[in-house]
Amino acid sequence: MDIHITGHDLTLTEKLDSLPAKPGVYQFKNADGKIIYVGKAQSLRSRVRQYFSPRNTPRALEPKLEALVSKIADVELMVTDSEVEALILEANLIKKFKPRYNVVLKDDKSYPFIVITNEPFPRVFVTRRVIKDGSRYFGPYTDVKTMRFALKTVRDIFLIRSCNYDLTPETVSKKKYRLCLDYHIKKCEGPCEGVVSQEHYRAMIDKVSQVLKGKADAVVESLEQEMQHLAGDLKFEEAARTRDRLQALTVYGQKQKVVDAHHSDRDIIAIAIRGDDAAGVIFKVREGKVVGSQNFYLSNVEGKPEGEVLESLIERYYLETEDIPSELVLPVPVLSEEVVRRWLEEKRGGPMSLEIPKGGERAKLAGMVKRNAEFLLEELELQRMKRGDFIPHSVQALQRDLRLKGLPRRIECFDISNTQGSDSVASMVVFVDAKPKKSEYRKFKIRSVSGPDDFASMQEVIERRYRRVLEEEASLPDLIMVDGGKGQLSSAVEVLQKLDLAHVPISGLAKRLEEVFLPEATEPLNVPRTSSGLRLLQTVRDEAHRFAITYHRQLRSKRILQTELDLIKGVGKKRATELLEAFGSVQGVKFATEEQIAEIVGEKVAAKIKEYFAEEPVHPPESPP
Repeated sequence: MDIHITGHDLTLTEKLDSLPAKPGVYQFKNADGKIIYVGKAQSLRSRVRQYFSPRNTPRALEPKLEALVSKIADVELMVTDSEVEALILEANLIKKFKPRYNVVLKDDKSYPFIVITNEPFPRVFVTRRVIKDGSRYFGPYTDVKTMRFALKTVRDIFLIRSCNYDLTPETVSKKKYRLCLDYHIKKCEGPCEGVVSQEHYRAMIDKVSQVLKGKADAVVESLEQEMQHLAGDLKFEEAARTRDRLQALTVYGQKQKVVDAHHSDRDIIAIAIRGDDAAGVIFKVREGKVVGSQNFYLSNVEGKPEGEVLESLIERYYLETEDIPSELVLPVPVLSEEVVRRWLEEKRGGPMSLEIPKGGERAKLAGMVKRNAEFLLEELELQRMKRGDFIPHSVQALQRDLRLKGLPRRIECFDISNTQGSDSVASMVVFVDAKPKKSEYRKFKIRSVSGPDDFASMQEVIERRYRRVLEEEASLPDLIMVDGGKGQLSSAVEVLQKLDLAHVPISGLAKRLEEVFLPEATEPLNVPRTSSGLRLLQTVRDEAHRFAITYHRQLRSKRILQTELDLIKGVGKKRATELLEAFGSVQGVKFATEEQIAEIVGEKVAAKIKEYFAEEPVHPPESPP
């Protein structure tokens, strides 16, 4: 790979002016010289310039990206011969430096692996430590019973040494170690004293690797040929032992879940994203059977497309493994699909495909893996909540999006509801740590405003709420929110200033374009549509609207019912309630007979009720179809 590091003595501006239009990797550094982001590009000139040209890319205005750009003090370029080389270099640099603004990938190392050691005479055993020393690892095994059964199977089939001796060609030739009991009971072929050659032992280990990979068909065929050959040479005892090994291998294969009748090799990958966290799951299918799965946690993913997060997972996972199947089943396309495919083909040494199933068995399997990823993410959140110091990411994202000094853990949101100015009401909902706290919801009847004046109504309810908070010396919210745009927000800010509460953060959310307004800004704040902070604001606003409109409808219904019956002389609140309970509604009272009404309120009042309704045009309700 031809790599050139450029521009050590140039300023950042000079480097931006002299960027090459070639593939490669760029590293952004902060003022302390620390690498804070690593990226790859087909054209370094086009890609790097985007970060410093906000008009050319809407993403440049996103808070997280804006924070990255504000910290860039230097850029270092590495030009490569191809995009594939850039991809490999990027993955290695991210793994090495773990930059602050790149997707962080953590695999779940709590599960055990089966390892084949990188020794002249390899050992096979269980481990939870993955050491990059050339050894081969199989797993992780989420079910320890399955792992132990796999290990027992290969030990029953193959005569693998169980000792911890440091066997090298030198120690073997000098017969430094003596044959142990395993050799005499036919559990080991005795490599310690050179009874078997290194080539023979390694050929057996290759078969062990095939079985652990789930590629048992070739091993079965080899053992069948061996058994026939031994039987033909009249070595019946050895042929019987080979037959027993075949039976053990058959039982092992039957224990594995068959998910593909075509005996294909594929990895099925899925991710679940929530806020700044993601979980990834890779199911390994070999010869149509699930042979294992691996789980990953990813962070720093908010605002990134699903395809970009998926690509990060693929790059980092397959950088470390040599077991690459002929097909990857993906939920969405990755951003650099052709580059990723070429890289994997080069590493695999053969053709492969990236598939997105639309239906059939593969789509069902992909759905199952997706559910596993979602479960993994939920488990992560539960673990955090148990620690007691859990703050939802949406709250943290909202702090970042609104540039707040403190976390908006308690949010109080107000909404006005009326019908052409009548029955004006307001609601206040409270969210604590992104969850509604319904015991603290409040509803208000608007007293001082006549007509449809939402601005004045908002001022009244804000003043009533926070004057009482001050009088009772109660806690102020971390964020006040109003349902509406600049007008509603300005009205609320006026009141807060009068109450000497201008220091309390406040924002408005206009429903039509989902625009976020802050008091000091003339234009709406550009919050990414994918931000969990914006979704939290929308959830709070929608709840305030629901609570307000429910209260408004209750008052309006009550007023309409009371007006109709209160207009009738002799019908008070008590009798009106009795009539409504008896006939269900005013409409029911209208169409009841005088005798039926008299049973409730007496003949005299019943006559007045019928006389009142007789003056209105009567339109009986239609019969239901």
